[in-house]
Amino acid sequence: MKVYHSLNNLPPFKNPVITVGTFDGVHQGHRMLIKKIKSFAKEITGESVLITFDPHPRLVVYPNEKSLQILSTLDEKISLLESEGVDHLVVVPFTNEFSLMTAKDYLKYFLIKHFHPAIIVTGYNHSFGHHRDGNIEMLRKFKNEFHYQIEELNKQLIDDIAVSSSRIRIALNEGDIEMATHLLGHYYSITGRVTRGQQFGNKIGFPTANIEINDALKLIPADGVYAVLVNFKNQQLKGMMNIGFRPTVDGVHHKLEVHLLDFYQDLYKEQLEIHFVKRLRDEKKFLSIDALKEQLAKDKHNTIAELK
Repeated sequence: MKVYHSLNNLPPFKNPVITVGTFDGVHQGHRMLIKKIKSFAKEITGESVLITFDPHPRLVVYPNEKSLQILSTLDEKISLLESEGVDHLVVVPFTNEFSLMTAKDYLKYFLIKHFHPAIIVTGYNHSFGHHRDGNIEMLRKFKNEFHYQIEELNKQLIDDIAVSSSRIRIALNEGDIEMATHLLGHYYSITGRVTRGQQFGNKIGFPTANIEINDALKLIPADGVYAVLVNFKNQQLKGMMNIGFRPTVDGVHHKLEVHLLDFYQDLYKEQLEIHFVKRLRDEKKFLSIDALKEQLAKDKHNTIAELK
C-alpha cells in the first residue's frame, strides 16, 4: 500500500475506485467496505484508493470538543489498512479552510481535481461540504459531466459500520474486551512510551513498565487488570496490565502499568504496543501489601492460562 500525506504530487491513479472515511479502528464493517471497493476495482482493472483525514475533522470543526475518543491513531490506522491489501491511502490534512469548502467545490476541486475517480463509492446517507448539503443526489447529478460512476452501499452496511464504531467504544469503556475484539476483528491496542515510575512493583516481585500514551485522544479501556500481548521491537511478549489508580499503594494518580512475564530488560524510554486479550478483574483496594501480592500471583496464573 502506498501512503500519501499531501494532495500535492499525487500519482495518476489507474481507474481509481475511491471512498472517503475516518476508518477509525479499521473494524469488521470497514473490512466489508474495503472488500467491496477492491472488488469494484478488480472489475474495471483499477486501483482502490481510500481517502482519510488528519487530524480528525471534529477537532477542527468543533475545537472545544472534549468527548472525542479514537480507536486508532494515524500510524495504527495505516498499519491496519495495509494489512487489508488497499492499493493507496491518501491522508488529507484537514484544516479550517478545507472545512469551509462548499459541497460543489469539494466535489470539483477536491475529489475530481486530485483523484479523477472512475467510481465513487458512498453510503446512502453520506454528506459533504461546509453545510453538509452535498449528498448522493449531487454526486449523481454531476456524474456525466465529470465521467465517473456511483456505487451506493446499502443502508445495512453503512448502519453496521456506524453501530460497530459506537459499540466498540462502549465495549472498551465497559471493559468488554471480547465484544470489542469480535467487532474489530483484531485485538484492541494502545502504543506508548515507558516512563520512570515509583519502582514499587520491583519491591513486591512484580516489576512494571509505566506507559505514557502517545495520543491523548486514544481511548483507554476501563480500569482493571488485563491479560495482554506486548510487541517490543521484533518480539511478542506476554504480560498483565493494570489500568487505574492503584488504590492499595496510591489511589490518586491514574496509571497504565504492564508487568511482562519472563522478561527482565530495562525498557525505559522504549515504545511498547499493547494488545488487550482478556479483562481478568476489576481494580480493587486490598487490606495489605501481602494480600495484594497474593492476588497478583493469581493474576499471573490466570494471565498465563489465557495466553497459552
